[in-house]
Amino acid sequence: MSSPVGPSGLTKQTFYYRSVLFENNPHTGDCPLTGRFADDTSRPPGWKRRTETNLNREEKTMNPNDYTIRLEKKEDFSETERLVRESFWNVYRPGCSEHYVLHVLRDDPAFVKELDFVMEQDGRLIGQNLFMKTVIDADNGHVIDVLTMGPICIAPDLQRMGYGKTLLDFSLAEAAALGYGAVLFEGNIGFYGKSGFDYASRFGIRYHGLPDGADASFFLCRELIPGYLRGVTGVYQTPQGYYVEDADVDAFDRAFPPRQKLKLPGQLF
Repeated sequence: MSSPVGPSGLTKQTFYYRSVLFENNPHTGDCPLTGRFADDTSRPPGWKRRTETNLNREEKTMNPNDYTIRLEKKEDFSETERLVRESFWNVYRPGCSEHYVLHVLRDDPAFVKELDFVMEQDGRLIGQNLFMKTVIDADNGHVIDVLTMGPICIAPDLQRMGYGKTLLDFSLAEAAALGYGAVLFEGNIGFYGKSGFDYASRFGIRYHGLPDGADASFFLCRELIPGYLRGVTGVYQTPQGYYVEDADVDAFDRAFPPRQKLKLPGQLF
């Protein structure tokens, strides 16, 4: 759990990926970027998939009338975990841990049940997102309540069609409606900037465990209440529930259909 990974020498103990941003993915010829979003909608303009099948799928668009977004129910848990596993498999590491993270977070005191969403299409779950409460340890000694989010994903066969941004924007609007002040998150500004995120450094917020002077462009923030972070400087803390042991992940994964774990170029762990 402590091997150097992630940007600027961060380790698993200090940096956790909760989405899959496939922009410049080495599995298709380039290299991955940070984030927790299992949807490739953040790829740069002009990017094309490598196979004819995927190129054909890219030409499709989302039907705004063929899905619903609702709160996750207990009877959804197994299907949601399968969806997350399918979306993250072999992206950041051989296999994945995000389905177990989701399983664990539901029992975490920081888990926000009112913001635990699934996206459904024709009786099938095709996306999910969740939020966790966390804090900024302000430099003046105050503790500022904020949110983080993820895992968040869209089914692999429906990525890059607009479902991901729709789910993200809906989730953020619901968080704002409940009165939460800000969301901080590891992600790609090229995608999340379209949903109102900016670099957290512009708000005076630093990422825990990141060395001084290191690149923090992966660390993003969106105020849900305008001015909520005005005058605040401090260090953001990732909820500890996101950090899980590999042995526990492997034990949990044995309840799912076997899949091959592949070591691929550009994986982070």
